[in-house]
Amino acid sequence: MAGTREGAIAAARRLFDDGTYLAHLRRLVAVPTESQMPERLPDLRRYCTDTLPSVMKGMGFAIRLLENPSAGRGPAMLASRIEDPALPTVLVYGHGDVVRGLAGRWAEGRDPWAVGEAGERWYGRGTVDNKGQHLIAIEALRAVIAERGRLGFNAKVFVETGEEVGSPGLRAMLRRDRALLAADVFIGLDGPRQTTFMPELKLGARGGVAFDLVVRLREHAHHSGHWGGVLTDPGFILAHAMASIVTPNGSIRVKGWLPERVPESVLQACRGIVFEDIPNLPEADPDWGEPGLSKAEKIFAWTSVIVLAQITGHPDAPTNAVQPEARARLQVRHTVDIAGEAVIPALRAHLDAEGFPMVEVVPVMERDAFGASRTDPADPWVGMVAASMARTANRAPNVIPNSSGSNPSNIFMEELGTPVIWVPNSYAGCNQHGPDEHALAPLLREGLGLMAGIWWDIGAGAAPGRR
Repeated sequence: MAGTREGAIAAARRLFDDGTYLAHLRRLVAVPTESQMPERLPDLRRYCTDTLPSVMKGMGFAIRLLENPSAGRGPAMLASRIEDPALPTVLVYGHGDVVRGLAGRWAEGRDPWAVGEAGERWYGRGTVDNKGQHLIAIEALRAVIAERGRLGFNAKVFVETGEEVGSPGLRAMLRRDRALLAADVFIGLDGPRQTTFMPELKLGARGGVAFDLVVRLREHAHHSGHWGGVLTDPGFILAHAMASIVTPNGSIRVKGWLPERVPESVLQACRGIVFEDIPNLPEADPDWGEPGLSKAEKIFAWTSVIVLAQITGHPDAPTNAVQPEARARLQVRHTVDIAGEAVIPALRAHLDAEGFPMVEVVPVMERDAFGASRTDPADPWVGMVAASMARTANRAPNVIPNSSGSNPSNIFMEELGTPVIWVPNSYAGCNQHGPDEHALAPLLREGLGLMAGIWWDIGAGAAPGRR
């Protein structure tokens, strides 16, 4: 049974058109896999032991449960189809956990655990983040098997259940089960695209470092009439310290926070990125950030810092008093060109040099942090996948050097030594993480065709050599 590339793509799209994909998506979304809530651990297990395996039944995959080394955290499902150890092996990634459903806050009384159709929008928690997206990869594998009679490569579908809380235990799991998870390339489906009209690949992620700036000067507040102008005001001290971090136009002044050099392959990829203006989303402010950089370079090749929150006194009930303390939480996003562990020491040195030794820098670790990562845009696997997508879509994809946000790419690159490629199938207006999360049906259908083309081409011998 030989089949054709066009036949595989058509078969993948038929799975959408005949309702198979939607029926399977409904089953996945119905499981409330909120990983932030300890009481959902049984649902996380059920997703890996029953729900997702039942969707993959009959596809020729051997399925096993991988327990999480971190106590009280959700497991992972590994489904493996090894056709020939000499063939390339692809590790397909997804995450079955979701953020809180926020039931009662969705428009028109929508149930977050049921897929609701409204024209081209399919509502439900996980429709894009991430159940609907790893389902695209699975259904496209199904289509290729049906058309060719085999894949022509080895596939390992790995779905974890802790991504939304920083993937606790993932690194230890990869170390423990390295032989089971060994692969030549990692391909994951997650996140939004820059446009709705062209395909896209992303090659890693920026890292995130959060910290508090704290000015503690005394134990209690003191009457503003008696002590104003004589006691040092922590609010102003903090404001001046924060102002020293960036210029009035948002250019970063902290030595050690900025890349000394951005690789030419990354700059070249940035020059080719196409953006789309999405209704109800803000425009980039052209005069904010590093002068001389394009929007793409600022987002994907540079460092950013923002103020998440700032407080002194009691804003909800101000009192006439000199306050004892001021506090702000900041977040730095950085590329792989900056070491995440150097961010806070560099800030400490900067504040001391600027005359603010009294400002404490307190690291924040509310969840396991994802580090920065990036597959070189010139990697042969990137070229192969991009060429496949261009052939299917009749236009070259956006190639994003790394996601602007965070994901576990670095863990897989460091522990398994694989290049990491993401193929997103959502868009910026999808309300990911909020009420009314939704997928666009045309992007889901398009994604099925794109992934079927990628799987077909890998099986046809287009993949680079084994690692």
